[in-house]
Amino acid sequence: MWRNPEALIETIKEQAWAEEWAGEDALWDHLNRSLKEDLLPQFLTQITRQIDEITEIDPDLSEQEILTQATRHMVNFLGALSSSVRIYDPLTGQMLSYGSYPSEERARVTFIPLEETVAGEVVKTKKTYLVANIIKDELYKDKDVINRKGAHSVVAVPLVIPRFFPRERDTVGVIQIYFPEEDRNFTPLEIQLAEVMARRLSFVIARKKILSMNRVNEKKETIVRNIFLKMGSGHGVKMKEVFNRVIPELADIINIQSCALFALAEDGEHVLLEAGYPDWVGYHGIGKRFPVSSEPAFELILNRRTYLDDSPYEVVAQHYLLVVDPQKSGAVSENIKRFAADHNINSILYVPLNVGEEITHFMTFDALDQRQRYGQEEIEIFLFLGRELMKAQRMERLDDILHDFKNPAIATAGFARRLKDLLDKEELSGNAPTIQRYVSILLEETSRLQEMAVSLYHIGKKQVVDLTEVLKKRFEINREAIREQLKQNVSLQEGPFYKGLFIRCYPLHLERILDNLLNNATNAIPLQGGILSIKTSLQDDWACAEITNTGLISDEERLKLLDGEGRGRGIYITHRIIKLLRGKIDVKVGRDTTTLVVSLPTCQGY
Repeated sequence: MWRNPEALIETIKEQAWAEEWAGEDALWDHLNRSLKEDLLPQFLTQITRQIDEITEIDPDLSEQEILTQATRHMVNFLGALSSSVRIYDPLTGQMLSYGSYPSEERARVTFIPLEETVAGEVVKTKKTYLVANIIKDELYKDKDVINRKGAHSVVAVPLVIPRFFPRERDTVGVIQIYFPEEDRNFTPLEIQLAEVMARRLSFVIARKKILSMNRVNEKKETIVRNIFLKMGSGHGVKMKEVFNRVIPELADIINIQSCALFALAEDGEHVLLEAGYPDWVGYHGIGKRFPVSSEPAFELILNRRTYLDDSPYEVVAQHYLLVVDPQKSGAVSENIKRFAADHNINSILYVPLNVGEEITHFMTFDALDQRQRYGQEEIEIFLFLGRELMKAQRMERLDDILHDFKNPAIATAGFARRLKDLLDKEELSGNAPTIQRYVSILLEETSRLQEMAVSLYHIGKKQVVDLTEVLKKRFEINREAIREQLKQNVSLQEGPFYKGLFIRCYPLHLERILDNLLNNATNAIPLQGGILSIKTSLQDDWACAEITNTGLISDEERLKLLDGEGRGRGIYITHRIIKLLRGKIDVKVGRDTTTLVVSLPTCQGY
């Protein structure tokens, strides 16, 4: 019909009102030419331009900005007052506010129910719903819109964005266009135009989704590349450096203030802060242990609690928990509220990370923005990042273990060799005490090596140990390592010692600290030789172990060492474990000596 104006003229002639002009051939010829040459081309040009304006909206804009621009075009073209968009969230069963023109998102209700609402009816039927008079329509609940907007009638058209993959759902929503007239008679042309523009809008959103999928893949490649660049640097994986490389890559997704990686402890009742960005002392407190019950968000993300609230301050979804406003949310404790206020954190995202069906870790992202929602592609990137960081953490532990195997392995080989020499000489009777000591050391050290290997998965239980006795044993192992490595002219000195210097810790952690420091101190002794000495003391409530070696370090190296940035992996490992034990490290420089002092909290009552 539109391509054949003559057919349109014949249709018009059949109308009752046109009967009196039935014989006016000149009139109908003039109308035919006007339709063909002027009216229809102008009309189609306007329609095409309007549709093009929608399809040409920049897909790099946020979904909310795209929807706002599209509704602006619809309002202007249809001569309406305003327009708004709601998207159905199948996880919560609610209609979420998702853009409006003129913008009034701050004043709009964040979500409305699916049932017994105009928006819900459109979503369920996927058909346009007409509200000729808001006052008279039972499904339109917000009657105050009349006073607030001056609107008396609404046309609500469906917005459907087809799924991309078989397991996905179509994204379904509604665009509500408001008019000032009361008892308005919506023409079929208006309705059809609104529906066509809504369909074109779905095309823009679909194109954005395609571009987003491409960006997700690019972001994943960037994350993996940065992690593997660090792994291939020759210095092993350090979570601090991995975080510093990767987190800035998320700047275009989230205006991040900080983030952290938590692990569920073996007892299932605590979580451990494994790594964080930034890693300033006092900011995240790497190694801190928190009861799961201390934070409602922990219980929610670990499925220990069912979310029963109906609050606009949290969004609980399958793959994340978003605290929209920490100061008003019931999902965070008073401690987190204070932390958020102190660091200008306005929303917190919790993302669970699972191995199989078991949640073993989760990440938190603290944002400067007050985010109302995260898109699926954003969550996908966060999940991918978390899983890659879990792999990097495992690699870091493996690197640490391989590094710390060296000294005890060398010493064990030395003791085993000397024990074999004694057995070969068959001088057993006179050397029974020595043999017994060697066997005991071999048993202890091989058991310790086994513990170190198993510590990739768990680190045992905290125990009360005597720092002095542990330092003496590690000094003896280091003595054997010096002998095996044929290091010359090293004078070993012990004491004075403080007896009964008890601390509570994971014994393996303490042994690794002392082994690394003793090894580093030994290697720092000049070729011409020098001293290596140890002693312990009690300073206030701190148990202190001092390791001194001949040789000086520059002030620059001393400051790096205090920050855990000294040369070699041992200092990095030592710093990280000392943080776990809530201790501290200091460096003292003498006339021609360097002393490292490790201070750990004493265990009262022993």
